[in-house]
Amino acid sequence: MLSILIPVYNYNVFKLVYELKQQADNLGIEYEILAQDDFSQKFINENNQINTLENCSFSINAENLGRGRNINLLCSKSKYNFILIMEADALPENEFYLKNYIELLSNSTSVIFGGVKYPDIAPSKEKLLRWKYGLKRETKFLNQRLKNNYDFVFTWNLLLKKEILLQFPFPEFIKDYGYEDLIFIENLRLNSVPVLHIQNPLIHYNNEDNIDFIEKSEKAVQNLYNLVRFHKIDPKSTRLTKVHSLLNKLYLTGIIKAIYSITKKRIVANLTSENPNLYLLDFYKLGFYCDLKK
Repeated sequence: MLSILIPVYNYNVFKLVYELKQQADNLGIEYEILAQDDFSQKFINENNQINTLENCSFSINAENLGRGRNINLLCSKSKYNFILIMEADALPENEFYLKNYIELLSNSTSVIFGGVKYPDIAPSKEKLLRWKYGLKRETKFLNQRLKNNYDFVFTWNLLLKKEILLQFPFPEFIKDYGYEDLIFIENLRLNSVPVLHIQNPLIHYNNEDNIDFIEKSEKAVQNLYNLVRFHKIDPKSTRLTKVHSLLNKLYLTGIIKAIYSITKKRIVANLTSENPNLYLLDFYKLGFYCDLKK
């Protein structure tokens, strides 16, 4: 019936696994929950407790594979014909989470995306940027997601036939942070694999500090730059690279780099304040990308 796959990195997922196990047991379905740590250092003892739960397992990779390869490996270990990819730092919105998916499964099921939510209560100032970004940029109502089935799809809270992931695995040439999901979803689109959108969200409890999120954003932009440079991603496939291409044609990238260099510290001051401006984050990433294109 269902294999639940949870890639883990420096996070305690026992609470998530326990909640999913309770829901699956109440449904009386055949299932397994596979959590796999990608060679991190934290919460090993806590996550090892998962191995005491029936139908659940926790393992640790012998080396860091990157998120995409980690999910591919989990898929190869799974034994059921449907898989549900989770996010370690998320929890179901209610006790009917698995039931809502199970009721939709049939031979014609390909891919189902349930959506994402963020907590209603804002975190402390030190963690505000990531929460605001998720709330404004990642949380989309069902009617918004239905306008284009391949937009606003995350590669977690994603249920699909195992054979689809085997046919279109996550790109294993990406080990650094960012964009393995974009390539995966683009492969689904190019191969006309239908994505069904439903309202069955996971609540994302991301607790990244503002500075950590800024640094993570820089790593993602650096990875995007390398992927475009080595022709792994079409520059037309992301908003950032499309804007850069336009600026390059207009000979404006030098101006953007200069403004970025002058204003970088002030932008970071805003992004770590009590009222971070997401458009400044957009400009920061664009300036960082332009600066890489020396």
